[in-house]
Amino acid sequence: MPGASVEFPQACVFDAYGTLFDYASAAARCGAVLGPRREQLNNLWREKQLQYTWLRTLQGKHADFWRVTRDALDFALETLELPAVSLCEKLMQAYLALDAFPEVPTVLEQLKAKGIKTAILSNGSREMLHAAVSHARIGRLLDAVLSVEEVGVYKPHPRVYQLAVDRLGVQPRAISYQSSNAWDAWAASAFGMRVVWCNRYAQCRERLPGLPDHEIASLSDLPFLAGDA
Repeated sequence: MPGASVEFPQACVFDAYGTLFDYASAAARCGAVLGPRREQLNNLWREKQLQYTWLRTLQGKHADFWRVTRDALDFALETLELPAVSLCEKLMQAYLALDAFPEVPTVLEQLKAKGIKTAILSNGSREMLHAAVSHARIGRLLDAVLSVEEVGVYKPHPRVYQLAVDRLGVQPRAISYQSSNAWDAWAASAFGMRVVWCNRYAQCRERLPGLPDHEIASLSDLPFLAGDA
């Protein structure tokens, strides 16, 4: 990843699911029932969840992320022949209380101490994001929690990234955008933001417009927090 300047941004904007919150923790809470199929369910659920956001945006048939997440789960449970009646509601409720990655509170504390604005920009509905932020107890560390529901389309549509610019009053290159989703990181870069790709899942680089400025394995490795200077 190219070595861009590590000067302090005016704002740090974070993707939510997979970046701040561990979406795999929902399936983990039902691990006793899912058994060896837990990882398979988690991966298929996430794959269909993302596919449905992209397809609905292309079709102009928007539905909020709760509906999309439920539809994706229904598909995954049926495909894997798992008991939907007993599992669906448990898994959906678990999605409202996802675990934050361990470094998240400390990183947000460090950013706030430096006077950097912090925000979430997510596909999640307002209610889903409020629940996740409340469960993780990080609300006081965020200046804004932005849902795509404000623009009615999903990432990677440029209107989503423009929402952060408009709401925070900061130009794109003064924003550092953090995402663990490679396609999201590349899209934010193509939009004009400075981007840190938090490659938690050892993904390959995308072949898409844009190129992140930095690649890290954990948010604690943010380049402008090095040494907590």
